[in-house]
Amino acid sequence: MRFILRFFGFLFSVGAIAFLIGAAIAGYFYWVYSQDLPDHAALANYEPPVTTRVHAADGSLLAEYARERRLYLPIQAVPKLVVGAFLSAEDKNFYKHSGIDPEGIVRAALNNFRSGRRQGASTITQQVAKNFLLSNEQTMERKIKEALIALRIEAAFSKDKILELYLNEIFLGTIVPGRNVHGIAAAALEYFSKSVHELTPAEAAYLAALPKGPNNYHPFRRTQDAIARRNDILDLMAANGYITRDEAVRSKALPLGINVRSISPNASASGYFAEEIRRELSDRYGEKALYEGGLSVRATLDPKLQAIARRALLNGLVRFDESQGWRGAQTNIPLAGREWGTALAEVPALADVQPWRLAVVLDTAGGQARIGLQPRKEPGGQVARERELGVIPQAGLAWTRRSAAQAFQVGDVIYVEPLEDKPGQFRLRQVPEVSGGLVAMDPNTGRVHAMVGGFSYDQSEFNRATQALRQPGSSYKPFVYATALDNGYTPSSIILDEPITIDPGGGQEAWTPQNFEGRSTGPHTLRYGIEKSKNLMTVRLARDVGMPLIAEYSRRFGIYDDLAPLLPMSLGAGETTVLRMTAAYSMLANGGKRIKPTLIDRIQNRTGQTIYKHDERDCIGCSAESWANQDEPKIVDKREQVLDPLTAYQMVSILEGVVLRGTAARQKAIIGKPVAGKTGTTNDAKDLWFVGFSPDLAAGVYIGYDRPRSMGDSAQASQYAAPIFGEFMKHALADKPPTPFRVPPGIKLIRVSLGSGMRAGGGESAGTILEAFKPGTGPSESYANVSYGGGGGGDGGGSADSDRAVNTGTGGLY
Repeated sequence: MRFILRFFGFLFSVGAIAFLIGAAIAGYFYWVYSQDLPDHAALANYEPPVTTRVHAADGSLLAEYARERRLYLPIQAVPKLVVGAFLSAEDKNFYKHSGIDPEGIVRAALNNFRSGRRQGASTITQQVAKNFLLSNEQTMERKIKEALIALRIEAAFSKDKILELYLNEIFLGTIVPGRNVHGIAAAALEYFSKSVHELTPAEAAYLAALPKGPNNYHPFRRTQDAIARRNDILDLMAANGYITRDEAVRSKALPLGINVRSISPNASASGYFAEEIRRELSDRYGEKALYEGGLSVRATLDPKLQAIARRALLNGLVRFDESQGWRGAQTNIPLAGREWGTALAEVPALADVQPWRLAVVLDTAGGQARIGLQPRKEPGGQVARERELGVIPQAGLAWTRRSAAQAFQVGDVIYVEPLEDKPGQFRLRQVPEVSGGLVAMDPNTGRVHAMVGGFSYDQSEFNRATQALRQPGSSYKPFVYATALDNGYTPSSIILDEPITIDPGGGQEAWTPQNFEGRSTGPHTLRYGIEKSKNLMTVRLARDVGMPLIAEYSRRFGIYDDLAPLLPMSLGAGETTVLRMTAAYSMLANGGKRIKPTLIDRIQNRTGQTIYKHDERDCIGCSAESWANQDEPKIVDKREQVLDPLTAYQMVSILEGVVLRGTAARQKAIIGKPVAGKTGTTNDAKDLWFVGFSPDLAAGVYIGYDRPRSMGDSAQASQYAAPIFGEFMKHALADKPPTPFRVPPGIKLIRVSLGSGMRAGGGESAGTILEAFKPGTGPSESYANVSYGGGGGGDGGGSADSDRAVNTGTGGLY
């Protein structure tokens, strides 16, 4: 008995010593590995990189900017179904253990022994420790540190907080190249085009399969593995009580049902607009805030107007380009011994010019071209197996003035567009060499509703609406005339349309401007000078008003920052952008109020706080909590008045005359609503412009070659730029009533002779208009004869009314 007691005493002593030694060793390792552990307290203030999202004015998604595609979702907003799927797949004892799961370790060891396959036993807390604070290296040291940090995290944070960090941080794969998905909210959108709240048990189970290795369960490349793993998780969800056994059985019978989120139609058609916003956000807040800050941006873009603008500009560019003839195929691919669909799929195509598609010419027999269309891509990026064939009839290439055999060779790669109501038939297209830009905005606020910076953003990211500095030509003239009207002139002031030579002095060569048509027509009203775009009248007027004053008005309107005060500049020889010109015309339309063009209405940070808004007007009384018989709220407009409202309306009336009977008269019938505007054609027709507006919508159009060269001896803005404006306004205003331009208080509308500007006699209506005059400036009832010094050198083309006006004095001779 004594021996037995001594034996057990010995064992106890050895055990105690062993325990002490083990504890000492464990304490030592704990001390060693805890010396340089990352500070887990940083998780308390952790703000993960979150996607910045840009929405159009109607709420549709326009663009996303992110290094890691993630939408942060508080744990309170995560559906229990989704939580159950991830806990079942990753850590069913999450709410029971203290950071390390002994049961999970034993279970994994047994499974590893039985199956011979390695199975991990990391808890969700350990995965948080690894993902946030450690590397992914597979070493014992990292595993020990991971466990130690997990214990500390469990002591410092609630289970819900740890799970929130995990569900928002995990990497869940890349189903579309370049779109790395992080977190459950982004994954639900990416894989199923759904909110997490709309996920079915089968969908939630599939997402829960991905943390173990997204590539192992890729929905297209490893479909059967993905289904098997999903079904295992459904069984676990049923076993853990998150779904019923019947739900699991039904869900396991379903396909994966992947519905990859497609790019919004707005995004594909609005590359220039989105890129302009991206640059502004980067300049304003920096790259880190742009790609990681989770900004919510409400853009001013109107998707309907954007689509109209894009179609109008593309049609105009194509119309001009086709008038220059067929230049040939994009490329040629040898088809001998090669399947044409595979070969054609390798040719890069412009993705943002739909419904255009690439095609390859298969033969040209029978007076038409038989073509094969480029195969479409499946969601995973694979080339579709189906092959589509079509034909280009002679009518589809009539603009080339060639037959199919003359225009094509077998293997030619070309662009085609489907012919309406003719299935299987296509029209030949070619990517224009000419380019241009279009901007449409609200003239009262400066909110840009549409912006197109070229034929294709995929082809060139250079934005011709904001970055291209081009000469506006005659579209600048209204600001010369506005300066004159604001400083004593009237619309009926008489100006000579006669040759003039300017001697700049200093030994420089004299300058003799000419009208576009090469002849002069004698004295005419100021209105006539704009409606018929007379260079000689404009130069004479600018010389009398003074270029320094015109330069100052140009600065006020934002057309130029520092215009050289030289007379050639009065004809639009300076360089500016479409955006600036459209904004300047908007200030004429809105009564002379300064506006700041903007593509952004407001910006909110990740917490929903508004950090920027475009509308800076004060609203008195808008913050009242309740009604207490106070005055109604008032919005205080503090915008600068850059032009007298009466002068602004006079210019609006004159520019309306351009469309009614001037250089853009053909657009009157096309648009069918009150609009005003001005054409602009520069020297050698290198730049063609039209800028105009209705009472509530302004638009500017420019077309030209990126490397300036003549668009042809006969090219005019009225022929190519004005029709783009006309097509845009026709469709943009289609559902709007024909609203007349607003006449400001103080304007006197007096009927005058259109030719002379003189007050019309009683009962006289033919050849007259209602002219806008400021108080005290209208034509008088009777006229006193004044002496008239001729302008010299003209062809005597002035009308009898004009001669009478000059000799009777209706406001001056210049």
